[in-house]
Amino acid sequence: MKRIALCGIAVIASLAIGSVSAQEKKSLAFVVNGASDFWKIAEAGVKKAQSELPKYELSLKYPEQSAAAIQQRLMDDLVAAGTDAIMVSAVDPKTSTEALNRVAGQVPLFTTDSDAPNSKRIAYIGSSNVELGKDAGGLMKKALPNGGKCVGFVGLPGADNARERIEGIKEALKGSKVELTDVRGDDIDQTRAKRNVEDALAANPNIDCMVGIYSYNTPRIYEVLKEAGQIGKIKIIGFDEDPITLGGVREGTIAGTVVQNPYEWGYQGMKLMAKYLEGDKSGIPAGGLIIVPGKVIEKANVDAFEAELKARIAGK
Repeated sequence: MKRIALCGIAVIASLAIGSVSAQEKKSLAFVVNGASDFWKIAEAGVKKAQSELPKYELSLKYPEQSAAAIQQRLMDDLVAAGTDAIMVSAVDPKTSTEALNRVAGQVPLFTTDSDAPNSKRIAYIGSSNVELGKDAGGLMKKALPNGGKCVGFVGLPGADNARERIEGIKEALKGSKVELTDVRGDDIDQTRAKRNVEDALAANPNIDCMVGIYSYNTPRIYEVLKEAGQIGKIKIIGFDEDPITLGGVREGTIAGTVVQNPYEWGYQGMKLMAKYLEGDKSGIPAGGLIIVPGKVIEKANVDAFEAELKARIAGK
C-alpha cells in the first residue's frame, strides 16, 4: 500500500510539474485587419516560427469585422487572457492611437502591414507601402505607354498601407500621361468590392485600367471585367498573390501584381517578439522600421514565384 501511495504521489507531482510547465509558456498573437486569404500566407510563417519557439504559444487572430472598434476589443480580450505580446495590422491607425497606446501600456505592441507610427508601438515589420505603390505605378505606365485613366479599389482607405500605396502610385505617375482618377473603398466587404467595380465600369465605360490595391480587389476586378466582356480591353494591375491574380498574370490578362512577403511578417515578427520578451532588443532598429522587400510579378516570373509560395504554405 505504501508503494502504491508513493506512486500516486509521484504521478500527481509529475502532472503538477507538467501543468506548471504549460502555464509558463508565453503567448504571442498576430492580429490581422480582416478576413482574407492573404493572411493564410502569414499563418504559414507563424506556424514555421512555432516550430522554432517551443516555449511559446503562437496564434493568428481575425476580428469578426474589419472595424477599428472590433479589432480593439479583440486585442483587449487577448490582453485580459494573458497574452504576452501582440503584433497588429491596424485597421485605422489615425483614429486608434489612444486605444493602441492602451494596449501598448500593458504588453509589448508591434505593428505589421499597416503601421501606427504615432502610437507607442515598439517596431513595425512589413513592407514599405510607398515603394509598393511606386512599383504598381511602374506597372501602370508599362501597361499604358500612351497614357490613360485608371480607377483604384481598396479595402480601408484610412489605413496607412492604403494611403501610402496610393501616395506611391501618384508619385510614380508624376510627369506621365497615366492618371489615377478615383479610388473606391469597400471596408473589406467582398460584395461591396465587386459592386464598386461594377459601378466604376458603368460610370466610366472608356476607362483604360483598374488597380486592385488590396489582395482581394484584383480578383473582383477580374470577375467583373470577365462578366462584362472587357478582359484584355481594360488593363488590370494588382497587389498581392491571390490565385486568381496569379492566374491572370500567367494568361496575360493581368499586366502584373506587386507582392509583399506576409510569410516573413509572421515568421520574423513572432521571433522578434519572443526575443524582445527575453530581453534581447538587438533586433529593434533605431527608427523602429523593419522593411521586408516586395517584388513585382509579371508573366516571366509568375511560375517560379507561385512554386515558391506553394512550398512555403505547405511548410517545405
